[in-house]
Amino acid sequence: MKMVLKVASLAALLAGTALPAMAEELLVGLATAQTGGLAPYDQPSLKGLQMAVDEINAKGGISGKYPIKLVAKDTRSDAAQTALVAQELVDDGIKILITPCDADPSIAAGQITQAAQVPTFSFCATTPTMTLAVGDYMFGNYPADNVQAAVLAKYAKEQGYQKAYVLKSPDTAYTLKLPEYFATAFKAKGGEVLGEGTFSMGQQDFSAEVTKIKALNPAPDVIMTAAYEPDFPAFIRQLRGAGINTPILGSDGIDSPTTFGLGSLVDGVVFTTAGFATEGSPLAAFNAKYKEKFGQDPDTVYIANGYDLGKVIEAAVTKADSTEATAIRDAIASLEGVEGVTGSISYAGTQGMPLRSVALVRIDGGSRSLVGQGVPAAADVPAP
Repeated sequence: MKMVLKVASLAALLAGTALPAMAEELLVGLATAQTGGLAPYDQPSLKGLQMAVDEINAKGGISGKYPIKLVAKDTRSDAAQTALVAQELVDDGIKILITPCDADPSIAAGQITQAAQVPTFSFCATTPTMTLAVGDYMFGNYPADNVQAAVLAKYAKEQGYQKAYVLKSPDTAYTLKLPEYFATAFKAKGGEVLGEGTFSMGQQDFSAEVTKIKALNPAPDVIMTAAYEPDFPAFIRQLRGAGINTPILGSDGIDSPTTFGLGSLVDGVVFTTAGFATEGSPLAAFNAKYKEKFGQDPDTVYIANGYDLGKVIEAAVTKADSTEATAIRDAIASLEGVEGVTGSISYAGTQGMPLRSVALVRIDGGSRSLVGQGVPAAADVPAP
């Protein structure tokens, strides 16, 4: 499926004239998941990006002269298909590529775009080594795993948790490395990791892990995992069904309607995410705008995250004053303090993963409550 969005300047239409002759289209390709396991993350992100593009193009494009054209192709949540689609989009002449919410397909696509010198963003992949694995044309758009892990470890120690159990999967960098970063950060704060379990993504039977956890003596004070749907729902159903009420720490992958549809099973779960809409905040204003446009509240922060990527692209092209790919890449790498609806976003001085705050959220009664938010101390963040 191919989706093209282009909105002419309203002022120009009202005046009965076309966009200025100097207008130069910015072609942005999306090698993202419209189907498969990554679709619940890529599709909300795309919806937010579309909102930003609509607003930018309604003003005549970036700086009033660079209208944005989006071309989206389905990667089916498959790394090989992502690389294939990335090559097709590069051949189509894109100036920026956006990849899925996972490091593995993003790296596969990034190897294509790095060689072609096309700046590339992942919608919400969080593995901090992603940009190192690809090169200087690759960028993230979400708080990195090691940053999220530092926030979770700090919270765990503040709660008095001394002993943790970590559940991870080697099937993706996200489900493997984020729990490992947590273990590193937790131990650095004096905590003890009693054990580490593994699972295969997509498995429905967690009985062996549940039995293992139940037999631990002493029992863990907290369980940390980066599992997401369908694995997280299956795990927590079986864990709670076995009478294990140990607190659970999760990551941004469970910020989804599926998690909140689990009802009381997820009460007390604390997880990291990109932002929280406090009263009077830019994110609260964005959520109100979204509700006015679509008639419902946004059900995940990935929508706002996609919108913020549109603002980053706008800031970079404005700074470059060009649609030339290398000029845009250089501008992205020097961005500081881009005001997104989820907070300030900077790339200057980083290795391609943005410096941005993390919100810590607790689930109770199907609602979110803010535990805290901010940027962790650099000394607390495990090395990539």
